[in-house]
Amino acid sequence: MSAPRSRSGSFIDNRRLPIHRWFRYSAGFSGDWARTLLEDWEGDGLVLDPFAGVATTLLAAARVGRESVGVEAHPFVARIGRAKLLRPDGRSFLTFTHDLLKQARSTDAGEDPDWPDLVLRCFQPEALDRLARLRDAWRERDDGSPESELAWLVLTSLLRPASHVGTAQWQYVLPSRRKAATKDPWDLFESLTDAFVEDLDHVRPLESGPARLAEGDARLLDGVEDDSVGFVLTSPPYANNYDYADATRLEMSFWGIVRSWGDLHGAVRSRLVTSCSQHASRERLELDALLGEPAVAPIRDQLADVTGSLAEVRKSRAGQKSYHTMVAAYFLDMARALAALRRVCRPDATCCLVVGDSAPYGVHVPVERWLGELALATGFDRWSFEVLRERNTRWKNRKHRVPLKEGRLWLG
Repeated sequence: MSAPRSRSGSFIDNRRLPIHRWFRYSAGFSGDWARTLLEDWEGDGLVLDPFAGVATTLLAAARVGRESVGVEAHPFVARIGRAKLLRPDGRSFLTFTHDLLKQARSTDAGEDPDWPDLVLRCFQPEALDRLARLRDAWRERDDGSPESELAWLVLTSLLRPASHVGTAQWQYVLPSRRKAATKDPWDLFESLTDAFVEDLDHVRPLESGPARLAEGDARLLDGVEDDSVGFVLTSPPYANNYDYADATRLEMSFWGIVRSWGDLHGAVRSRLVTSCSQHASRERLELDALLGEPAVAPIRDQLADVTGSLAEVRKSRAGQKSYHTMVAAYFLDMARALAALRRVCRPDATCCLVVGDSAPYGVHVPVERWLGELALATGFDRWSFEVLRERNTRWKNRKHRVPLKEGRLWLG
């Protein structure tokens, strides 16, 4: 059964689906819905997800026998997505993880690692000691094999359940909040390994479509041939100030990729489509220069009105967040991504983008309409928008109560 219409743009159902459930990633859509959509498609060509995330579209395409390609700019998320596409033999994977855990249990921890502050705040000493032993054992045994990479994903996926701190909506960690109960890292490693094997045994006979996921830029789509794509299914970043780089900061801190929040920009955020005020302010973007870019010419007057309003409201706000440059940069980046899409798509291709509008500082940004107009300017023939659900209606105590929506933007 596919996901209910109102939830097809949500990751919620993926928490129970084989393979999809291996790592909770809030930025995405229902794997069941994606599979149903691709089952109904009768066209030819590749399936493409230019914002591939943790490979939801690619897993769905493999299930229905379609060849697919994904591009993801977040290096850590791309690695998770690639790992989810691996299909090692279950017995060899169990042997690898059994030996890894045995080594972790029997080896004393080495010198105290120089953990980032976030890691120290998120784990009790005993849990962190056991996690360190697992990490060190994995590093010693890592041979680049599919078994090794899936073991890396098991260890990555157990970090949140093994932590005593809370997780906010959209995966931000909350070191000041405590869970009622936590689980032992070694027990988690065993149980998650068993779940991975169960899922591998379940999906392997069902999948027949080749899939590949590359770390890359949706604004360029290097490596995707012109006129090769028949169906695009994706959910680009929303212009709602969500910091996609911060969603996996705990995991990246554990693996030593970043040490602090400030490291996120160089390691991740600077590679992404601009969708948060931190990105815009760090890059010191200038509004006039952004509005002067030819790529945003089809919406320049409307964009200037909205960003001008945001710049004015900003003066009276304590935080003075750079929403004005964030919004301008977002549509410039998305205009470039749409132009790249038009280049790689066949003339008869269909594109489905799960998108939502936004209202920073209470100023409405008609995302679906502006993306549709930019798509027409790049050479697409038509666009339409199908509303899935209303947003921003539950929180009565919020300062900004502009009704928002999420839905499917169709291009053809």
